Amino acid sequence: MIEVKNTGKPDERRDFPRGHLDVLDLTGLTFGVATFDPGWRWSQSLGPLVGTESCQTHHNGYALQGSLHVRMDDGEEAEIHPGDVFVIPPGHDAWVVGDEQFLAFDFAGGAAEYGKATQGG
Repeated sequence: MIEVKNTGKPDERRDFPRGHLDVLDLTGLTFGVATFDPGWRWSQSLGPLVGTESCQTHHNGYALQGSLHVRMDDGEEAEIHPGDVFVIPPGHDAWVVGDEQFLAFDFAGGAAEYGKATQGG
């Protein structure tokens, strides 16, 4: 069975401080379009909502716009820029760098629970 959905018509929109996630559910894939405004930081925008010190969601993604800095719980750091494909394991904080909105696609299930209260990511 072929499934086609459009990012302009998500199945769900999850709003949180300084950002949102549009979610499209397809068989075998939860696809997310993440939009984080300048000043967004996971530990401030989502940490209080989900109740963990760091994001516990695994992300496979592609950055479309803006820049995001990621710091793992073990201290490893990286910066994500437009055109970058990324894998971020659980146990991280992240924040928007600069004055441009960060926009990314999240593949392979990271979006399934992201931004929901008490789920860890």
